[in-house]
Amino acid sequence: MASSFPPPSIRDLASEVSILLKQRSETVCVAETAAGGIISASILSTPGASKIYKGGLNIYTLESRIAFAGWTEETVKAYKGPTEDVVEKLAENVRGTLGATYCICESGTAGPTGGDTKNRTPGYVALAVATDMGTSTKEVETGLGGDREANMVAFAAEGLRLLKDVIKGDAKL
Repeated sequence: MASSFPPPSIRDLASEVSILLKQRSETVCVAETAAGGIISASILSTPGASKIYKGGLNIYTLESRIAFAGWTEETVKAYKGPTEDVVEKLAENVRGTLGATYCICESGTAGPTGGDTKNRTPGYVALAVATDMGTSTKEVETGLGGDREANMVAFAAEGLRLLKDVIKGDAKL
């Protein structure tokens, strides 16, 4: 019986990213919020992950961002929800700390509830991949409404897709 993890929508992406990183002798680290570790676990499910994976953080709370991702009390006070600027800074900080070639970061609103602004609407995610040459960012709206689990998987898939595009040189830094 085949395992149901990683989810089918992620399995091929995680495998492709892993193969690309191994071929290039490059590494990745992960800073996740709303995806809850799915990106890291998906990469770690691929054979030989220890050669490419530098580490990951689940920085879901503001307290964890202070403790592990370089946030200050001022950062917390200015926080207005997930944005491209937020994930860009998180990805750059974590990449520098862990010394990886790439750092993928996502922050979004998985649902089922949210807020009144675009970035607080269930299904919204901001993504970033940091490299030493620059950082690529992107916003996605999944269209999955308040389906928390489906949004978490979609956020992970979008993050892996952006990472693949950065590795292949198909995303603007």
